Amino acid sequence: MKFIYLSFLLFVSALGFAQFPGAAQNTITGKITATVIDSASGKPVEYATVALAKSGQTKSSNGSLADGKGVFKIENVRPGRYRLSVSFIGYNTKVLDPVETTLSKPDLNLGEIRLSPSNKVLKEVTVTGQANIIENKIDKIVYNAEKDVAVAGGNSTDVLRKVPLLSVDYEGNLSLRGSSNVKVLINGKPSGTMAGNMADALKAIPADQIKSVEVITSPSAKYDAEGTSGIVNIITKKSNLEGISGSINAGVGTRQNSGNGNLNIKKGRLTLSGNAGGYYSWPQTSKLSFNKTSNDQSVVLKQSGESTTERLSSNGSVGADYDINNYNSISTSLKLNWFQFSVDGNNLNQNQFGNIYNEFNRKSDTKTRVIGYDWNNDYTHKFKKEGQEISFAFQFTRSNLDNDYRSDFLFPTGSSIQDSSELGNSDAINKEKTFQIDYVHPFKKVVWEIGAKTILRDISNDSEVEVFYPYNNSTVSNPDRNYLYNYNQNVYAAYSTFGFTLAKKYGVKAGARVESTVIDGNANNGSAKNNIDNSYHNITPSVVLSRSFKNFQTVKLSYNQRIQRPSLFYLNPFRDSSDPLNASEGNPKLSPEISDNFELNYSTFIKTTVINASVYYRRTSDIIESVVSNYTLDNGKTGSLTTYTNVGSNNSYGFNFFGSVNPIKPLTLRANLNVNSYDIQLNSQSAGASGANNDKTYLMYNAFASATYLLPQGFTVETFLITSSPRRSFQGKNPSFSMWNIGLKKELFDKKGSIGINVIDPFNDRKNFESEIKSADFTQRSNFSIPFRSVGVNFSWRFGSLKVSNKPKRGVSNDDLKQGENNGGAQGGGVMGN
Repeated sequence: MKFIYLSFLLFVSALGFAQFPGAAQNTITGKITATVIDSASGKPVEYATVALAKSGQTKSSNGSLADGKGVFKIENVRPGRYRLSVSFIGYNTKVLDPVETTLSKPDLNLGEIRLSPSNKVLKEVTVTGQANIIENKIDKIVYNAEKDVAVAGGNSTDVLRKVPLLSVDYEGNLSLRGSSNVKVLINGKPSGTMAGNMADALKAIPADQIKSVEVITSPSAKYDAEGTSGIVNIITKKSNLEGISGSINAGVGTRQNSGNGNLNIKKGRLTLSGNAGGYYSWPQTSKLSFNKTSNDQSVVLKQSGESTTERLSSNGSVGADYDINNYNSISTSLKLNWFQFSVDGNNLNQNQFGNIYNEFNRKSDTKTRVIGYDWNNDYTHKFKKEGQEISFAFQFTRSNLDNDYRSDFLFPTGSSIQDSSELGNSDAINKEKTFQIDYVHPFKKVVWEIGAKTILRDISNDSEVEVFYPYNNSTVSNPDRNYLYNYNQNVYAAYSTFGFTLAKKYGVKAGARVESTVIDGNANNGSAKNNIDNSYHNITPSVVLSRSFKNFQTVKLSYNQRIQRPSLFYLNPFRDSSDPLNASEGNPKLSPEISDNFELNYSTFIKTTVINASVYYRRTSDIIESVVSNYTLDNGKTGSLTTYTNVGSNNSYGFNFFGSVNPIKPLTLRANLNVNSYDIQLNSQSAGASGANNDKTYLMYNAFASATYLLPQGFTVETFLITSSPRRSFQGKNPSFSMWNIGLKKELFDKKGSIGINVIDPFNDRKNFESEIKSADFTQRSNFSIPFRSVGVNFSWRFGSLKVSNKPKRGVSNDDLKQGENNGGAQGGGVMGN
């Protein structure tokens, strides 16, 4: 713990030094904003082109595009004198020279810029345009979901499928560049619901509530060191309009129904906001076939049947922000989450154990419920020196995960085995307290960031299994499967980063983060008590070097080390044996993953063309994967048990390409391709559980392509295609995935509303997803068939207008847990589309 105290002393000393009056001033960047207005009609000029050059010159070095309300914003503007030109078809170009920003006032609002109609009057001018859906920034890629026609009416998984670098399989499991080790944040903060099954938690967020998605592949040391492949930050909609404003969104479809509403009240320095929404998926029936055969053919397990899945979710939030004065501000928010899904199944089981053959029907009823809340509080103090600030944040999050099931085993008449029912329930609670302090100090050419953070995590689980025998109306408890599980994980961290620019072309940001993890707990199942005691310390460096060229070209080289701690989903020892031949449980003894990540990236913006390409290498040790093995049932027979373990290390080389182009003004084409390798080196324990050829290197890919066309009279049509290869594990492969979508939207009420229709896979009523697992003892194959074709109608309406107010994002961001992925099987029935 010594380095914790040393880090704290360093931090306090840094604050004292920061106040030293001789500190140098820093060259910072600001922004230029304005609204483009038609001088004759007084209406906004939509999608006007804005170019920024040095004063007295015409060669532009920066620029922007006005949005649908005529508002533009040029960011990353260094203090100086500039020439600003605004142009659009049918208008005379307006030139402002000089336009000046200074160190004391780096942000400049020019108010209204009026364009006069050209003397060369056109008989008819049809104006079409589109704000950027994809933004390529130096440290991240931003997907602006609110500007996309084809994401309304679904849930967040439908949005994430369209984000560059990401892929989402049929169950809703998220991966970044082929790795499922992704940390998901909501508005820059963790959510307690993500501590369980992340795939189901993502389905609880309506697509209409999402403003944008940020993908950060090379996080700096300021971020938690968690997420070996990177961070995905989902930004929800929140209006910054002065006065009263809000929105209503609703969708009805053959698969899913959704709705949400937002209300924002801003008066002076006080802002109040509220949101409520949810979704309901119609019951959908999936078909399952399963075959497991031992290598000596002595044991054969077969299943075939159907299961019906139903999902229901609701969420809401309230928040308040208050600017005390120009230097101090506070905010608080409370977010509530609730969702549940139920699965009712009926399977025929035909099993052979040597010369013994048995057959039975299994009827199951499984219910999973999650309820939780996240409470965030933030205080920020800005000093008189530009860019110097300190912030304090506190977050408390709690989530309750309840998993109950009942399985009825019905044997044929005349069987020597009596009918029985197994009843299981698990009540898990995840509580987290987070304290965080961050300080930023600008020097003459360097920006220094330093901070400290503490996460106190408390996980508990109480689970019980009973067997009911109808023939004598008796209930028997199984003490070996009754767990009392307590797990405490405390993380203490400190970081420091430095960022600076050399010769106006070279950018450097480097830093390091120190994290100490202290774990203690116990798992008591009645007959045995296992104590958990583990502590480890990590120093995770990060560095990003960038070089800018003319025509907005940038080359970036980065390195960072990341860790991945297992969350409750992976740790919970409760055995879910609603299907005893396919049971699953967590592993409380998992170690964290450690990865080293190298990336070379190239990006450019040429007129309407955006290109982002990168090559990368990632080495991950102690990688966590699911493992299927044999286990002995209470009746002495053999079944399959899925759990998680640290299987070894993985080397992954990859390539990613994203491009967007407008070959003609109304048409936008986008494409994304990611290819990466899977090359696992197993440890001795996992090597014995594998029957596959692990010396082989596999290539995996995911790709996305779309076309958007703007039609007259407010119509927009879009189509997109998603495809991905099977996802590999050391024991086999999981299903591939593909989806085709067509969307049409019509703007209403002077662009304050819209109505649209989405069609998913019109030629595929159902889709089959096949998996294969091989071990040293058996081969297991399964096919999961789910309804897929869907049609949905969506409606949205925005109300309120007035003055725009931009506020910085504040708050806690816990990025430190490996989050759950769906196991598949009877509970995997993912909801696709509407």
